[in-house]
Amino acid sequence: MEAFRLQELAEVTRRLQKEPVLSGLELELPGMDERWLQVNAASVVDRDGAHRGAILVFHDLTRLKQLENTRQEFVANVSHELRTPLSLIKGFVETLLEGARNDPQLATHFLQTIEKHTDRLTFLIEDLLTISRLESGGTVMNFQRVELREATQRALDDLQSRGEEKEVTIENSVPEGLVARADAERLHQVLSNLVENAIKYGKQQGRVAIGARLSEDDKVEAWIQDDGPGIPPDSRERVFERFYRVDRARSRETGGTGLGLSIVKHIVQAHGGEVWVKSEFGQGSAFYFTLPKG
Repeated sequence: MEAFRLQELAEVTRRLQKEPVLSGLELELPGMDERWLQVNAASVVDRDGAHRGAILVFHDLTRLKQLENTRQEFVANVSHELRTPLSLIKGFVETLLEGARNDPQLATHFLQTIEKHTDRLTFLIEDLLTISRLESGGTVMNFQRVELREATQRALDDLQSRGEEKEVTIENSVPEGLVARADAERLHQVLSNLVENAIKYGKQQGRVAIGARLSEDDKVEAWIQDDGPGIPPDSRERVFERFYRVDRARSRETGGTGLGLSIVKHIVQAHGGEVWVKSEFGQGSAFYFTLPKG
């Protein structure tokens, strides 16, 4: 107790008076940071069998504990994300089988809803596979010179109908001739995810601006700015976590898998870049990322 100030270790040494060996004991160290140790202990005895001391061997389990917690949280989140659309699909199918299929207008509405949620499941599975490949290093990047303004415009063309639905003005202010070294397909995924989020969480009849420049350290720096509600300070460091949602109720309403920003982070990091967000609550958000210069 004088050396470590840990009641659990004092208890271990007391037990060694009666038990010769103790193994696999787990101990959480007090303090601000989570720290776990595995303790294996053996009693030291003399020729007469008298207790003379103890040997304790410690293994740091902190990383394993963190990975286990991450795994449990991931499984719980995936289960929840799958259960919600499956429950809705099952409910609509049961209603159709019970007679709603005989009402053409009602049946069409139910089938459209079922299609919407099967699409949601498809997107979730595709995103899960993508993030699994990125995290395991199983995705091979095809690096090439990519003209950033053209790449941005391709993403905006794909999302034109989304912008028109909310009457959002989208400005492509990326300068001509700015070239990055990137995988064109993965860069398209990054831009599409960030612009789609800006449209989704921005104002009705709002504005989304995309810009880029060559930074002082000779990297290509791009950003996507929206005029939405912004992100609270305690959420800014967590928005790139898998399944993290600033506003869960609104996210459920607008759809999405909760994996988009995590995929963005992994793709940018695979390019040797960084991604971050600047936001003032109530004044919109700007997502930034860097790429090597082409």
